[in-house]
Amino acid sequence: MSAVTALEPQRRSAKDYASDQEVRWCPGCGDYAILKSVQRTLAELEADPAQTVFISGIGCSSRFPYYMATYGFHTIHGRAPAIATGVKLANPDLDVWVVTGDGDGLSIGGNHLLHLLRRDVDLQLLLFNNEIYGLTKGQASPTSRIGTRSPSTPGGSLDQPVSATRFALGAGGSFVARTIDTDQKRMPEILKRARAHPGTAMVEILQNCIVYNDGVFDAFTSRERAPETQLHLEHGQPLIFGAERDKGLRLPPGSLRPEIVSLAEVPESELLVHDETDPLLANLLASLEPPFPIALGVLYAAPREETWERRQLAAIEAASGRAAPGPIQGDLDALLRSGATWSVEPEEEA
Repeated sequence: MSAVTALEPQRRSAKDYASDQEVRWCPGCGDYAILKSVQRTLAELEADPAQTVFISGIGCSSRFPYYMATYGFHTIHGRAPAIATGVKLANPDLDVWVVTGDGDGLSIGGNHLLHLLRRDVDLQLLLFNNEIYGLTKGQASPTSRIGTRSPSTPGGSLDQPVSATRFALGAGGSFVARTIDTDQKRMPEILKRARAHPGTAMVEILQNCIVYNDGVFDAFTSRERAPETQLHLEHGQPLIFGAERDKGLRLPPGSLRPEIVSLAEVPESELLVHDETDPLLANLLASLEPPFPIALGVLYAAPREETWERRQLAAIEAASGRAAPGPIQGDLDALLRSGATWSVEPEEEA
């Protein structure tokens, strides 16, 4: 008689989260790397596809739900945050991911994104930023830099660009992070942090558009320049960067403007130390531009006591339990079928 042993459940792989749809982005697009990283992250987390929902608006990034073997909604331009809020309110236990772009999320969808962030709905928002409208053939987007030449700005853009991370912080976001499409080592860890955060976790992903804005981030993403131009954040650790990790950031005495210092001249104890819970420091880091390094990682993470949808559901439950006249107490169908809910009496003649 042979012994029967219990079979261990098979672990999921990234392929288990890939749909059977042909991925239709331009060859070399940074979206491929992001898709791979998300699928890998979900596999490592053993996420249940039946409890996972991807919601997008319009744009190249918004093809994302088609390529995920989960539930998904490809919605309308800029309105993914509103649809996602409804999904989360209908079923707070779902793992909801919003995928948007700099045009979809910060132009027509800017108002919806603002309210998603301030409400702090419990979901993950991935904002692909390539500083251009890719799907509609390369017009300048809200994040395009001054001077960007495009079909809509042939003489160069004159508009001050929007900073996605500063926008999120200003709207009251409780989790704000930034990463790069090609950073397959660090991106999954940031995505895991975002998923574990109770509230809206906004991750800006700097993504290269190989057709309409190729190389826009090369100044700090190229292999040669990255060590000297990227500042990788770690909570509780000093702000150090450089190929030899020989540079740092500090605030000079009596000043709120950071400066770059050499660790050969300044002791490490004088450097700024990253604190994810400090909104002022988060804004400072989000604002860094050359000659300063670009801050990457979790800029801000300060969970609130309770998420918005839980407060909403508690309010609904409390309201439906109140005493109300007639048979319509807590019954929407009965209310809709109850006839007129008010009447207008004719005015009395004087």
